[in-house]
Amino acid sequence: VRFELSFFALNPKLNVVAPWREWDITGREDAIEYAKKHNVPVPVTKKSIYSRDRNLWHITHEGDVLEDPANAPKKDMYMLTADPEDAPNQPEYVEIGFESGIPVSVNGKRLSPGNLVAELNEIGGRHGIGRVDLVEDRIVGLKSRGVYETPGGTILFTAARDLETLTLDRDTLQLKDSLALKYAELVYAGRWFDPLRESLDAFMENISKTTTGSVSLKLYKGSASVTGRKSPYSLYREDISSFESGEIYNHADAVGFIRLYGLPLRIRAMMEQGI
Repeated sequence: VRFELSFFALNPKLNVVAPWREWDITGREDAIEYAKKHNVPVPVTKKSIYSRDRNLWHITHEGDVLEDPANAPKKDMYMLTADPEDAPNQPEYVEIGFESGIPVSVNGKRLSPGNLVAELNEIGGRHGIGRVDLVEDRIVGLKSRGVYETPGGTILFTAARDLETLTLDRDTLQLKDSLALKYAELVYAGRWFDPLRESLDAFMENISKTTTGSVSLKLYKGSASVTGRKSPYSLYREDISSFESGEIYNHADAVGFIRLYGLPLRIRAMMEQGI
């Protein structure tokens, strides 16, 4: 679906040849036999028949024992991440730098996007970061069980989301979260070249203009937890957030706010009690 939707968008004149659908290859074992017959090297065997998709961002595992959702993944299946139990006994700290919502550095070292992800995959992988075992709903309607390894992506998502809590106001964050779900649906369904995805990108780019700063994380045996964050555009003010009385935040202002904010509840209670 994803490949063909992209073909339609970029060159609708192309014809698609899909052997799995059109030939007599009905499953992974048939595909292995075909490859063997025609001397095509493939990284799977009938004894280890996982279906894997790997790219810069992550790797997915499906098939074999994973087809029964009750089965635990085998320890030797994983390729990018160490078993959290075998990960270093000492935590590692990493600092991610962002400019306008885009990660640009690791521990102060500026990197290209590809090299940055590769670096975090290596760092996060050795600490067992980014393993996800889930049952998902396919585009065509059936359910599928897969195991994902996304060490670098997990670190970046955790850091970026945390930095936004400093730089975005509450309403913008809430709207972004709701639109992020739709964005994910579009990408998952292969509609990358959909005009809606491009419009959502314009919104995300605009609200991320001030998401500049850095986030520090502690990596330890499968977990990536934020230990600190800072930004020149931070909306957090220590002199206000401490709730000490001052010119900007005055405790007395709360009286009128609470009365107005709670007015619908008071009116309903008065009606129910006949007041």
